Amino acid sequence: MPHDTSLIGTVVAGLGVAFLMGALAHRLRISPIAGYLLAGVLVGPFTPGFVADTGLAMQLAEIGVILLMFGVGLHFSLKDLLSVRKIAVPGAIVQMAVATGLGIALGLWQGWTLAGSAIFGLALSVASTVVLLRALQARDMVETEKGRIAVGWLIVEDLAMVLALVLLPAFFGSRGDEAGGAALLQSAGIVLVKVVGFVAFMLIVARRILPWLLHWVVHTGSRELFRLAVLAIALGVAFGAAVVFDVSFALGAFFAGMILGETQLSRRAAEETLPLRDAFAVLFFVSVGMLFDPHVLVEQPGPVLATVAIIVFGKSLAAFAIVRAFGHKAQTAMTVSVSLAQIGEFSFILAGLGVGLGVMDETARDLILAGSILSILLNPLLFTLAVRRIRADAEPAAEVAAAAPAAAPARTVLIGFGRVGSHIGTLVCGRGEALTVIEDQKDMAAAARTAGARVIVGDATADGVLRQAGLEAASTLLIAIPEGVEAGVIVRRARAINPQLTIVARAHSDEEVNDLVRHGADHVVMAERETATRMAERALVMRG
Repeated sequence: MPHDTSLIGTVVAGLGVAFLMGALAHRLRISPIAGYLLAGVLVGPFTPGFVADTGLAMQLAEIGVILLMFGVGLHFSLKDLLSVRKIAVPGAIVQMAVATGLGIALGLWQGWTLAGSAIFGLALSVASTVVLLRALQARDMVETEKGRIAVGWLIVEDLAMVLALVLLPAFFGSRGDEAGGAALLQSAGIVLVKVVGFVAFMLIVARRILPWLLHWVVHTGSRELFRLAVLAIALGVAFGAAVVFDVSFALGAFFAGMILGETQLSRRAAEETLPLRDAFAVLFFVSVGMLFDPHVLVEQPGPVLATVAIIVFGKSLAAFAIVRAFGHKAQTAMTVSVSLAQIGEFSFILAGLGVGLGVMDETARDLILAGSILSILLNPLLFTLAVRRIRADAEPAAEVAAAAPAAAPARTVLIGFGRVGSHIGTLVCGRGEALTVIEDQKDMAAAARTAGARVIVGDATADGVLRQAGLEAASTLLIAIPEGVEAGVIVRRARAINPQLTIVARAHSDEEVNDLVRHGADHVVMAERETATRMAERALVMRG
């Protein structure tokens, strides 16, 4: 029986080759993103061998964008969004204007029309959602001031692109002919009404319905239904926002996550979507690589370098100057500017629209794709350099808030303040001992502060975060997180920082116990084994 296997083939080839190239990149100590992009080039139409379906790959990548923005929304409240509006709105507009101007100059130098050059410049002005958020999440910056400004900036760019994608066909028509001013104003008014209608619907109607629906599902007691409900809300709201209100998938998913983020179920919702989010985010980078024709590097090296310079340096310098002009620290300006020094999905859509309308030259689209893939490759390196500079200037790598005096050296460091960690923290603080807690969730970090602990919000697997917790001066490290792989990384790095440290960890299997001991843990408590021992002791005592 014949089967259409284009979808399966695209997924298998995309994920399989991405795994191999990502593993190679990890082995070479470079960003896995470079491996994912190379995987896309290998399965794309411009290299020999298997060719995956580019259209299907782009649609699968959109799912990654939706789940990524939904996850960000879960940790990003409406208050956070409004808190950065004074810098995000004017900053994004000015930065986009600067990048567009530079793009117009390059386009005119290439001999293109003014309209085509303007679309080319606009495509260079908007950052990729996936790249920016992956970079912030990898460094635990989403919930910091730097992260909030960058995400707010991204939302403004998203809205600007929605407006541009609607106005361009209205302005140039189907054959590149300019439309009248009345038609342009009418289209702009329709877009504005739809965006306002979408925001009003989400804040007035969906804000009541979605949390109620999720709580109802929780009361059924079915984890499977909860997982399906979360995915249905994320994907359904994103799709509905695009179909009904003509806004982007990313914006719809972000608002859905932001509304659910106000509930007590936000952490669980984030955990349920994490595996799919990561898998589809990888497919996004693969789809970008599939669009890239390596021949453009040889045929047009000068314009390619100029395009990359506009993206990496022109946009960054403009963003840096704007953030500094608003009175923020150089470290904040550096983080925001570096996070925006790349382009992605909206740039491809805009380039395709410009070529389809007959306004922009196909050479410009090739330069946009080349600039995208090169800027995405450079972005992790730029972020690493920026973080090193920030640390050199003595700014903390993570946000610190202390209920106890920050200068007092902690004798005990606790990783995780969940079901197990909260009990441990209460006991330690109850004895009057100094305790530092490392936690990456806002609600649990707040509970740790209330208990009297010094709290560091960050990823405990990061060497800088462990050092900031004062591990060199600590006597005991308690690892209360349930993830065995992450716990092993923490044990190994903690042991390297302080060889005399007493490390106590938890595990759920004999394999995890052996792995943690091999990495340097002094004591490992396996919950199942301790429970069985305690129950047997109780039974024997009751029998005399």
